[in-house]
Amino acid sequence: MPTEARLADGVRLALTTFTTAPLRAGRVDRATAGTAMALAPAVGALLGALLGGVLLLAGAVTPPLVAAGLTVGLGALLTRGLHLDGLADTVDALGSYRRGEAALKIMKQPDVGPFGVVALVLVLLLQTAVLAELVGRDAVAALAAVVAGTAAGRLGVTLACRRGVPAARPEGLGALVAGTVGWVAPTVGALAVALLAAPAVPGRPWQGPLAVLGALAVAAGLLRHLVRRFGGITGDVLGALVEIVTTLSYLGLVLTG
Repeated sequence: MPTEARLADGVRLALTTFTTAPLRAGRVDRATAGTAMALAPAVGALLGALLGGVLLLAGAVTPPLVAAGLTVGLGALLTRGLHLDGLADTVDALGSYRRGEAALKIMKQPDVGPFGVVALVLVLLLQTAVLAELVGRDAVAALAAVVAGTAAGRLGVTLACRRGVPAARPEGLGALVAGTVGWVAPTVGALAVALLAAPAVPGRPWQGPLAVLGALAVAAGLLRHLVRRFGGITGDVLGALVEIVTTLSYLGLVLTG
């Protein structure tokens, strides 16, 4: 496949995987999937720019908590709630203390258990609280925080899809994307996200990058644990990493502000 065609298909796959963008799917294979997963942070940055803009506009006419709630809700809507669903399923499987196939069966169940409910409530509350705190800050810093945090969450997926990380199942999204990304994309992505985070803490440009890189370090440790428990990655694991890294990045940027 020509490089230009693979890139175009990868862009379409990245947008349709991480957002509700109404695009027609192109060719879908592991090469295209690798391109899409490498581009995940860029899609996150675009989504973060949109959400940051909504937060600032809503914050100008509504109380900060209302603006933050609307922004978090819009984020869930624009991603079909898939990442939140993955978080709930992953935490339910972890809470069962089961491993391998037994844990994967729990993740496939359509209902959400108590562990998943608690995880969803905690993540949504933290994201709303952090975004509400950003409303009263410098507009450039607030926008940088949302963009960097949202991009960092998708960079967690890029890290999880690097070579050497197996899929937990022979089918599904995990099987399609596992091991499709080399080390160049995560490295470049980490540097780009760190640069995006620099303006998030005015006067202390090193603290924003430190916050998002710290969140990614936590994600790397969590990923190793999930691979040991489940045997590899699944689409649910990728969704969980998005929400966890995004939340930790947002939180770190507020605490360092």
